[in-house]
Amino acid sequence: MELPLEIIFHNMDPSPALEAHIRDKAQKLLRFFDPILRCRVVVEFSGRRHHQGKLHQVGITVAVPGRDIVANQHPSQRHAHEDIMVAVGDAFDAVRRELEDHARRQRGDVKTHEAKTVP
Repeated sequence: MELPLEIIFHNMDPSPALEAHIRDKAQKLLRFFDPILRCRVVVEFSGRRHHQGKLHQVGITVAVPGRDIVANQHPSQRHAHEDIMVAVGDAFDAVRRELEDHARRQRGDVKTHEAKTVP
């Protein structure tokens, strides 16, 4: 199934190689949770100077039935985000972990702790 995907670039020109990388990563999300209703990826180039150069911010919103899962990778968190491919990979890793957690909760694999009563 083809994943409905929207890719938005802010403060930078679209790149066919980057778009292909994002499409590949987005399609792989279906391994962890299906159905995904839509996926929106926003890639932003930060024109501000940082200690090690200019950084990228990537935000991903994945809509699943009953919920939106959001992952934002802010440039101040990791200087590795000078490389846009690393920033995109980190954002997709974060959203994948959230999807895996969501799938576990839906299956009932997450243990709940009973409330302790105090006599």
